Amino acid sequence: MLGLTPPQSALAFLLLLSPICAWVAYTDLKFMKIRNRAVLATLVIFAVAGPFLLPLEVYAWRWSHALVLLAIGFVLNQIAHFGAGDAKFMAAAAPFFSSTGAHVQLAIVLLCAFLLGAFAAHRIARRIPAVVALAPDWVSWTRKDFPLGLALVGTLWTYLLIVALPG
Repeated sequence: MLGLTPPQSALAFLLLLSPICAWVAYTDLKFMKIRNRAVLATLVIFAVAGPFLLPLEVYAWRWSHALVLLAIGFVLNQIAHFGAGDAKFMAAAAPFFSSTGAHVQLAIVLLCAFLLGAFAAHRIARRIPAVVALAPDWVSWTRKDFPLGLALVGTLWTYLLIVALPG
């Protein structure tokens, strides 16, 4: 434990996770897949950096977030056509969120906003020939389902950014 404040810890996690967030968004758009390596890299960041950035009891408790969301994700995978990669990434990202009331509300609001915004933006973008021409081989342009990784990444990244901001 480095004795960091919650905003400092959030900023450190944000910096560590940003490349993975970009990777997840890109691969979900291009291939409609979130790679297991990205999920494992997310977990490794929490496993290695977490004990230094968070109090140990907070760090230990947050692992339960991953287990709960993994169970929820796999149920959704079975009954609601929720992607397995989405379920695994959601679970891997869960430990980065605080379970206090205000933080849970923030995460839910962000997820709802990013679900709506990313879905609308993706559906509009794929109807614009100039946009599709920039990345003509993206699988997500032609699939009926939606690259949910966009919303999950947006939620995680923005949550950490908001928590990292002073005040």
